Amino acid sequence: MKLSLTPYQGILLSVLRIISGLLMMQHGGQKVLGVPAASKAPFELFSQMGLAGILELVGGFLLAIGLFTRPAAFVLSGVMAAAYFMVHAGKGFWPMLNGGELAVLYCFVYLYLAAAGGGTFGVDAMRGKKA
Repeated sequence: MKLSLTPYQGILLSVLRIISGLLMMQHGGQKVLGVPAASKAPFELFSQMGLAGILELVGGFLLAIGLFTRPAAFVLSGVMAAAYFMVHAGKGFWPMLNGGELAVLYCFVYLYLAAAGGGTFGVDAMRGKKA
C-alpha cells in the first residue's frame, strides 16, 4: 500500500498558511496590544518594533484568512529576514545559538507561501485568485 498526500496538497498548504499566520499574529499582538503576553517595551508606532508589530499583526491576519496571500507572505518573509539580521545574526553564526531559528523558519515558510499561494481554502481562493 502506497501512502500519498498529493491529493491533499491544497488543503495542507492552507493549513500551513493558517497556522503560520495565526502564530505570526501572536508576535504582532504582543508588540502592539500586549496580548497574549505583555510586551517587553511600550508600543511606539514609529519605531522598528512598532512597524514590525503592525506588519506581523496585519500580515498574520491576512495570511490566516487567505487574503492577498502572496504579497502578505512576501512582505512577512522580508520582515523575518530583517529581524534575523538586525536582532540575531550579531549574536553569532548559528541560529540555534543566537536565538534566530524561528525568524529563519518563518522567513522561508513565508517565502514558500509567496511562491506557492494560499492553498484550497481562503478568501483568495473564494475570489477565484490563483491558489
